[in-house]
Order: sequence, then structure tokens, then C-alpha cells
Amino acid sequence: MVDITHKSNTLRTATAQAIVKVSRQDTIAAIENKTVPKGDVFSMSKAAGLLGVKKTPELLPDCHPLPIEYTGIEYKVNGLEIQVLVTVKTIYKTGVEVEAMHGASVVALNMYDMLKPIDKGIEIHHIKLLEKKGGKSSFKDKFRRDLNAVVIVCSDSISEGKKEDKAGKAIISKLEECKVSIQDYVIIPDEETIIQEKAKHYQSNGADLIIYTGGTGLSQRDVTPEALKPLLDRSIPGIEEAIRKYGQDRMPYAMLSRSLAGTMKNTLVLALPGSTNGARESMDAIFPSLLHVFRILKGARHD
Repeated sequence: MVDITHKSNTLRTATAQAIVKVSRQDTIAAIENKTVPKGDVFSMSKAAGLLGVKKTPELLPDCHPLPIEYTGIEYKVNGLEIQVLVTVKTIYKTGVEVEAMHGASVVALNMYDMLKPIDKGIEIHHIKLLEKKGGKSSFKDKFRRDLNAVVIVCSDSISEGKKEDKAGKAIISKLEECKVSIQDYVIIPDEETIIQEKAKHYQSNGADLIIYTGGTGLSQRDVTPEALKPLLDRSIPGIEEAIRKYGQDRMPYAMLSRSLAGTMKNTLVLALPGSTNGARESMDAIFPSLLHVFRILKGARHD
């Protein structure tokens, strides 16, 4: 199956249809009057459809098992056609389009099976997805494409040449993927005054986004949050919570990170973990959705 471990849970909804066409009007009457020999067609087919939705990953090998939190099945009769509508909802990392279509297919097949003794001309048509919401496409914003960022690596050992920086490069890779230009990339020691000087310098030189990596742990030299907090006009706790929640879902020590997010005038400042995985996962947790903030800080201009 496709790897979805990097995704976050969102409310996902899908509606699919199937059309069951009978050949005689008295077949419709038998369904509505509940006189079909095999029983109540609508009720029994609904039950079959509910099972079909639940069993989708058991029959289709690449479908992820996921928590189905709602399934609704409706019928609309139009002449000799019965439109089956199946809506499925979940809060998960991947969508429920296939579950909805599978459910609609099973409803239609059960109707066929129940009706074939009284009508030999039944046909099934137009099994298709009508609507989906909640995935990447639903939150695809026309983010500004004129944004620039500065990436600052805070590390004594890297600044002294004892280690290679990978966290900063992982941040740059995600920024480039999100079409954010890199204004500068620097490596500094864990010194409070230098951390503050860099923030003031790049903010005054027009940086839209300043991202620090490193110095958010609990050692004596981890001072990035303490250096930045006095400079921020506003903190943004939701970003910090999203970073820690995403990390904690993947490893038990993410709760120890003191990631920081806030604004200096119209510049967004982030302090992320210094480990490569910590930096990469923090970026995955909040980008590209975080770029929506610049609609407020800088207006809605986009390409």
C-alpha cells in the first residue's frame, strides 16, 4: 500500500452513485409497496451497502483499512431508474472515494439479485464518484508565490565544522517544494545575542519567513526560544501545537521539543527542532497550510 504515514488526519467525505434501471413500472411499484418476494429491497440493499463499505479494504488490496465514522445511503426514483447515493465520512489520512463507490456497487448488485426473479431486464449504470472533500485538493490555497525565507541553523558543533548540517537542508527542500524562495541560509552557534541579531537583521531586510533549526531542546545551550520570545509581537500557539502533535504521533520524545512560532511585524518566525527528522517532520506538519498566514500578514496577492 502507498505510504501515508507523513499525512495528517482531516475530515474526509465522498459521495458516489449507482443507477439501477428496471424494465417495467410494476417493478418500481413492487419495491415501493414492499411486495418483492425476496423482501424489502431498499432496506436489505442498504444493509448490504453498509457491509460493502466496511469490507472494501478486505477485497481491494491497495485500500487502507480506515475508521468509517458515517455511511449514509439514499434512493431517488426517477421513472424506471433508481439512483443510489452513498456518502461516507472518516477523519483519517486518506480519502473514502473507493469505499463510497464500492458501497454503491454492492447496493446496486443486491437490488439486482432481489429483483431478478420479477424483472429480467434490470441494468446497472453509471457507478461513479460525485463529490469528495477533505483531502489535499480541498485545502489547496492559491498561496502567494512571492515569498522568501531565511533558514538559520543554530548549532555549536556544526558552526565549528564538526558536523554536517542536514536539518537546515531538509527545511530548504520543503520550502522549495512549496515555491518559497531562499533569501539566505546561515549557520550560527547557540548564542542568544547572535540568534537575536539575525532575527532583527533579516526582518528589517524584508524576509517573509525566518526559520531557525536547533536550540529547542532542554540542554543548557538550547536557548533559541528564550532568544526569540522577547522579539515576537505575537505568538501562534496553534502552529506550535501542530508541530508537537505531529511529532508525538511518530515518536515519544517530541513532547520535549520547545518549538516556537510567532510574528515580528509582518515576518513569521519559527524555531524548529535541530534533528533532521524533527525538522523534516515539523515542516511536513505545517506546510504548505502555514503559508495561508501571509494572506493576513501581507494580503492575498498570488500568481
